[in-house]
Amino acid sequence: MICEANYHPNRKDFFIMSLVNKLSARLQNHPKRIVYPEGTDLRIIQAARQFASKKLGVPILIGDRDAIEHAASSIGIKLDGIKIITPAASDDFQIINTLLCGLPKFRSFPPQELAKMAANPNYFATLMLATGRADAMVAGATTTSSSALRPLFQIIPLQKGFRTASSMMILPTGDVELGIDGDLFLADCGVIPEPTEEQLSEIAITTAILVNHLTQQTPRVAMLCYSSKSQSAKLHSVLKMKSATSLAHEKAKTCPIQIEIDGELQVDAALRPEVARLKGISSSVAGRANVLIFPDLNSGNIASKMIQVASNINCYGQILTGLTKPCAEISRGATVNDIFGTSVLVAAQSVDRRFLSTESV
Repeated sequence: MICEANYHPNRKDFFIMSLVNKLSARLQNHPKRIVYPEGTDLRIIQAARQFASKKLGVPILIGDRDAIEHAASSIGIKLDGIKIITPAASDDFQIINTLLCGLPKFRSFPPQELAKMAANPNYFATLMLATGRADAMVAGATTTSSSALRPLFQIIPLQKGFRTASSMMILPTGDVELGIDGDLFLADCGVIPEPTEEQLSEIAITTAILVNHLTQQTPRVAMLCYSSKSQSAKLHSVLKMKSATSLAHEKAKTCPIQIEIDGELQVDAALRPEVARLKGISSSVAGRANVLIFPDLNSGNIASKMIQVASNINCYGQILTGLTKPCAEISRGATVNDIFGTSVLVAAQSVDRRFLSTESV
C-alpha cells in the first residue's frame, strides 16, 4: 500500500492513491464497519486485512467460517480484527429473516423461499446494511452485476427527492491537471443501460453531491456527447443531452452545495482548456470538468474499462449513487487495490462530511 510519506513529484502511484490516503486518514478517526458478502474470495480477504490493519474500522466477511479461515490460511492472512458471519448460524438470522418477511416487496413470498433468501450472503449483507449492523457494503467480486445489485435495489431506499439509482467510477489518472488532483469521477458506468433525460439529470446531481462529500471540492459536471454545443445536430442522442443539461441546471438550484454544470460537451473540450478555447467554449466547466456524465451505459462502461486496461491504473467502484446507504458493486476483475480503495470510499461516505474536511485530520 502506498502512503503519502513516499511522495515524489514524478511518482504516478502517489497521485493514484492520494484520495484514498486522505480518506483513510479521516477514517482512522471515525472507523466504520464494512460488510463483504463474498467473504471467501482471496482478494476480499486481503482487502479486509488492509482495512483492519490500517485501523479504518471492522471488516465483516459473510460466508462459511471454515471456508473463510481455510482461504485466509492458504495465503498467510491473519483474521484478527476481522468479523466472520455465517448467515444461517448467526444470532441475527431470525431477526434478519423476520425483517425480510416484513418488507412490502417480499410479503407474497413463501416462508421457505424467504428463509433461503435471508441465508443468501448478498441479501443477508444488504439487510445488515439496511438495519445499521454495518455502515457500508462492497459486493460483486464473484457474482454478476444483477446478482449483486438486485438485493440493494430491492431493500435500500432511494434518497429523498430522487427516483434514480446509478453508479460512479473513480479513475485516479496520475495527471494532476485533470479532474480533482488527478481524480476523475465517471457516471453512469454500471447500472442504467439507456437513461432518459430525467434520469441523466438525476445521475448528474447525485454524483456531484457524492463527489463534494468525498473531496470537499466544487463538482464541475460535464454532460458528454459526441458534439459540443451543436446548433444543427438533430439526432436524438444530442437532443437528449441538451435536455438533460437543462434539467440538471434546474435541479442544481435546489441543492445545498454549489454544482457547476455544462453540456453538451465532447470529452476533450470538457477536460482540456486549450481544446475548449479552440472550440470557442467558455464556461466554469469547459476544460476544467471533474465529473463526466455519459449519455448511456455503453459509452460509460466502455470508456472506463478501456482507460483502466490501457493505462493499467487502479479503478474504484462502481460506487452506487442515489441510495440512502453507502455501497458499491465491484467488477469481477477488480484487483485487491481496487477493492481496498473502493472500501475506503464507501466507508468514508458514512462519515459526516464535516469530519471529512482537511481541518479534521
